[in-house]
Amino acid sequence: MTGRERLLTAISNKKPDRLPCQVHSWMGSYLSKHLNGIDQYEAYARFGMDPVIYQEPKYIYDPKDLANWSEHRGTIGTDSNGATHWTRTISTPKGDLIEKGAYGIHTGWITEHLIKNERDFELWNEFVPSPTGVDWSPVLDAKKRIGENGIVRAGFYHFGQGSAWQSFCGILYDNTKAILATYDNPEWVHYVLDSMNKKMIRVIDMCDKMELDLVETGGGAGSSTVISPNLHREFCLPYDKQLHEALHSKGAKVVYHLCGGLMPLLETVVENGADGLETMTPTELGGDCNLVEAEKRVGNSLFFIGGFDQSRGFERGNPKLVAEMVYRLFEACPNGGYICCPSDHFFAGDVENIRAFVNAARECVY
Repeated sequence: MTGRERLLTAISNKKPDRLPCQVHSWMGSYLSKHLNGIDQYEAYARFGMDPVIYQEPKYIYDPKDLANWSEHRGTIGTDSNGATHWTRTISTPKGDLIEKGAYGIHTGWITEHLIKNERDFELWNEFVPSPTGVDWSPVLDAKKRIGENGIVRAGFYHFGQGSAWQSFCGILYDNTKAILATYDNPEWVHYVLDSMNKKMIRVIDMCDKMELDLVETGGGAGSSTVISPNLHREFCLPYDKQLHEALHSKGAKVVYHLCGGLMPLLETVVENGADGLETMTPTELGGDCNLVEAEKRVGNSLFFIGGFDQSRGFERGNPKLVAEMVYRLFEACPNGGYICCPSDHFFAGDVENIRAFVNAARECVY
């Protein structure tokens, strides 16, 4: 099989010739420090790994809509830990929205959420620009560059995470306040999620074809380590089902992202219509995934991506340990429908551990 055939077979929940593997996107700091600043394409090629390229399309907007959503970004300064703090002010005809955050060498985070109350959401809901078209050229260029070696995946038109609740809780709005609002003001939360979902689905509907090989929905805030399974069923499931139906109508394959607790949600993910589930995070990394049990419960309905402990393997391990870890993951999913992948980003680790990861996957023949 070609790399593309191998990966497409896995995300169709079928058995390829051997175990495919990928990384959960290459972090710029790792590429810079350990791989001499090469890009993700070159990194995949260096290790002989079937590339899974993360590349979103561009969106086309009406200039009139953009004029009603005027963004100004500025840098506040750098703190004692070396983090750079920034602010973003959005001016609309009816008032301003303010967001603040920071970033270091590895990642960024939000310190003040864009939406702080119901008034802010009404401003956002009325004036956030909605695309009038989708420019697929970045995705098509990525597919052309990798050819038959791999696939291209991304989220598709979202507001921070792939699904409505996950974008609302912790990205646009404070996560603690969002969870409390599900008890204190559930009608408003449903109104928010429905409004967001309709915006996302409208953009999906304007597409003739989904050019992404795999579309990511969900997000960490839907994990059972953040909200209860009951809250997930009420505030995630109905909106995810609508979103996935729209994506499937355009020919998309969907992977649902839960980076944390997922075992109580396995059957719910099947119910929401996703084709696959990630990141299968083990307990050592703060998740709860038992891949053997997950395969038994829902393996006939979902493909899986993830499960590899990048901290123990890449960052603190050695080639022998990495290979043993890959073999165990392969044995947990004997029927295919599985892509071996780190459960999250990694920022350090001997390149020989990554090489061992790829070589071990090549040895895992079905």
